[in-house]
Amino acid sequence: MKKISLFALLFVVALFDMTAQQYKVITSVESIVPNGLGRSRIVDSQEEKDFSQFTSEQTEEDNSRNKSKRKEIRVKNFEETKLLNFYNLGGIRFQNIAANDAVISSKINALVADGWELAFVVSGVESNAGTEDGQGIFITRYIFKK
Repeated sequence: MKKISLFALLFVVALFDMTAQQYKVITSVESIVPNGLGRSRIVDSQEEKDFSQFTSEQTEEDNSRNKSKRKEIRVKNFEETKLLNFYNLGGIRFQNIAANDAVISSKINALVADGWELAFVVSGVESNAGTEDGQGIFITRYIFKK
């Protein structure tokens, strides 16, 4: 009987552990503005927010917008790690890309050592891309789970 009780307890604990997961998002923003004028960073929020506090349902009958919660959404406690820009006066800097890779790898390794597992990576580029385009950012979101 004791073995059955112990097995049942371990099963319940294992089941709870499998369903209780926590996610964390780290974002790297790398400037593709020439001449070193942009800013590149890794941003890591140190606060949690409840999305439901900032969510409203929109219907065809009610097209009003909820603007009063903008200040409440802002996060004031975050960690910001400097990165190098992709460009300088001489053009694209491959050393800067390698340096950013090393810093980002260090951040990922620190999170993994803290018990986080890298689950997903999503990236994109924002740029005008016109004939005279010299601005934009390369953004990557690293999604971890625990």
